[in-house]
Amino acid sequence: MKVIILAGGLGTRISEETANKPKPMVLLDDKPILWHLMSIFAKQGFADFVIAAGYKGEVIQSWVGELNSPWQIQVVDTGLDTQTGGRIAQCMKLFPNERVMATYGDGLGNVNLNSLTDFHAHHGKKATVTAVRPPARFGVLESENGLVKHFGEKNQADAGWINGGFFVLEPEVYNLVNSDQEPFETGALPKLVKNQELMSFHHKGFWQPMDTLREKEDLMKLASTPLPPWLNLDHQSRG
Repeated sequence: MKVIILAGGLGTRISEETANKPKPMVLLDDKPILWHLMSIFAKQGFADFVIAAGYKGEVIQSWVGELNSPWQIQVVDTGLDTQTGGRIAQCMKLFPNERVMATYGDGLGNVNLNSLTDFHAHHGKKATVTAVRPPARFGVLESENGLVKHFGEKNQADAGWINGGFFVLEPEVYNLVNSDQEPFETGALPKLVKNQELMSFHHKGFWQPMDTLREKEDLMKLASTPLPPWLNLDHQSRG
């Protein structure tokens, strides 16, 4: 199964790092976050990658050309201003009638990919999204009549579930994207929900995006450990 990685956005929220390279090429330890993401898939037997490039895609193309690995990697220029739906659709068009996986190029998690794909195959719907707990960015304050009763870290379990990427998509999803300018999150996904064709795979293990410099620093520290949590499959969720 091919793995589409969205790697074409501008990365404006971490612009200090993305002036001369796309966000997925930001280094964690001595390798880009893109390499760490691909390692999650490859370690679990999925090593046929389609990178949906855009902003400074030549940096990714050059890196792939020099990469010494057994992975199959195709870099597709999906356009500078193309939105996530358009990028996914352009890649899916290259492989008609194939079920694919897709994810964001800036989010790492030890998602159990074989459980995810098994879950998708058995429910028979058109798409599966991996649901994750949002990272606790802020502390929480609880008060009663103005008196603070609790002050401390936010419990992630109280924050609900969000879209963590790590999608599995049937070929028909391609037809739900109207244009290159359509975000996947406001186009195809709501249509799938309306048609009762979107299922969620709940991942309770590690998941972390790289949306801020602080998150980048946190991921850098984890990347330097002998076994980063996104590769620790002994502690991954079973859905």
